[in-house]
Amino acid sequence: MAYNAGMQYTLRRIPKQLDAEVRRRAHEERKSMNRALLEALARGVGLQGEAQRQRDLSDIAGTWKKDAVFDRAIAEQDEVDEALWK
Repeated sequence: MAYNAGMQYTLRRIPKQLDAEVRRRAHEERKSMNRALLEALARGVGLQGEAQRQRDLSDIAGTWKKDAVFDRAIAEQDEVDEALWK
């Protein structure tokens, strides 16, 4: 089992379109090719890769409560302190 834990795979004859898309995603998401390929492979076999954790927020949607103290604090962040901009 220890031998299989870090086993490498060799893939051959990767279609150009697939290669281009994986490279594009890796570049766009600032990931290594290895990471992008592992995540794509995990998604492809129905696993959710560790870096691909997603949450739909349905458990908290619609639970916002009005809070005057919070609203004041947010409003204060929108105020410009003219003395700092001189």
